[in-house]
Amino acid sequence: MLQDLIEDRKKKLEAYQNKFGSAFPARSERTHTIGEALRNFSVLEKSEEKVALVGRVTSLRGQGGILFGDFFDESGKFQFVLKAEETKDFEDKKELFDFGDFVEITGKLFTTKKGEKSVLASEIRMLTKCVRPWPSSFYGISDEEERHRKRYLDFIFNPESKKAMDARFQITAVLRELLHKDGFLEVETPILQPIPGGALARPFQTHFNALDTDIFLRVAPELYLKRLLVGGFEKIFEIAKDFRNEGVDRDHYPEFTMIELYAAYWDYEMMMEAVERWLKEIAKRAGISEVRFRGKELKGFFKPWPRKKYAELIKEYAGKDVRKLKTEEIDEVFKKKVRPNLIDPVYVVDYPKEISPLTKARDDDPEITERAQLLIAGSEFANIFSELNDPIDQRERMEEQERRHRAGDEEASRMDEEFLEAIEYGMPPAAGVGIGIDRLAALLTDTNSIREVISFTNLRPKK
Repeated sequence: MLQDLIEDRKKKLEAYQNKFGSAFPARSERTHTIGEALRNFSVLEKSEEKVALVGRVTSLRGQGGILFGDFFDESGKFQFVLKAEETKDFEDKKELFDFGDFVEITGKLFTTKKGEKSVLASEIRMLTKCVRPWPSSFYGISDEEERHRKRYLDFIFNPESKKAMDARFQITAVLRELLHKDGFLEVETPILQPIPGGALARPFQTHFNALDTDIFLRVAPELYLKRLLVGGFEKIFEIAKDFRNEGVDRDHYPEFTMIELYAAYWDYEMMMEAVERWLKEIAKRAGISEVRFRGKELKGFFKPWPRKKYAELIKEYAGKDVRKLKTEEIDEVFKKKVRPNLIDPVYVVDYPKEISPLTKARDDDPEITERAQLLIAGSEFANIFSELNDPIDQRERMEEQERRHRAGDEEASRMDEEFLEAIEYGMPPAAGVGIGIDRLAALLTDTNSIREVISFTNLRPKK
């Protein structure tokens, strides 16, 4: 029984601490990572220099006066050997360690008769006692729900899961680096907002006790970032947690990460060029020469990304005139009839005004906006705008969105008088973009679902 195994480990913990002190010391004496020991093995072996390696035990085998084990840290895996005549307190310690324990092994490197690189321990010290037994197999948790419910075990047992998360974090780091190089400043804006704005989405609602008012988790940081433009910040970005109380599928999760950025005195054409350059550079830095995603080879990823007009695509794939569609039909027709056909990267441009309430209209056609979406393999990866900065036009569009909300459209934007007041003081012409970090990570790791590149997701509670 599980509880019996836990009790057995707790007895080992007690025995260790009674004789050798804490099994949870505050620090280790590590001299090398396992990766460093492997890379410099021949030099360290020849010098007979003592090293101190730390890691997590994955196997223990042997009997009598010798014990073999394997342990790993983030940089690699290594074998350790305990011998009665070499290892301090061998007899007292040999039965006190288990799979999952964090240990510190101090000793000299050597090569076994079978040619395996190892460390012969002069001392083994407990760094953390694992009191709950690991799953019986070290070769992976296969149950999909269990993997995501116990994601920390998934990262240990399934190397591909950890590799995908490593890549996701590196993507964010490289994107930050590129933006800083281009003169963008990273900023922060509120997550709790009195009015959910900046996107057409259903918000999460809660109550702000100190102010005795209802408040919302942001659906986008847009309206506060634009306040910073009003305040004189010209090139800004935020890597933002956003929340939309909607469905879950391979491209959507209600809590997601997006980078949103604005550049004063740019337009959407300039922003399209920059986004294309940034994303191609991120892929190259990741060592990707051919991009594949969900079974499709994206031959056009490293070629110039074409521009295609929204209305023309509706006509081509749905056989409809976008100007004759009702507002609530426009986006649905596009999602169902057009997007599945767009595999290689393409900028879809010139969206109708009705579905772009925060975008500047074109000078030659006031019903069309300077908006572009980057679509890859039928999914949206970036939303780009020449930002609307005319406060009179903005008020009219917000009033229309408010009417829709009051008529029952839970995703419609709300009237935000404080934002309108801010841009009445003057917001410079600017371009903005939102890029889904989760989707970008899924694309560049060829992952089927964004859940695989999100550290932890919520699941329906167990009964």
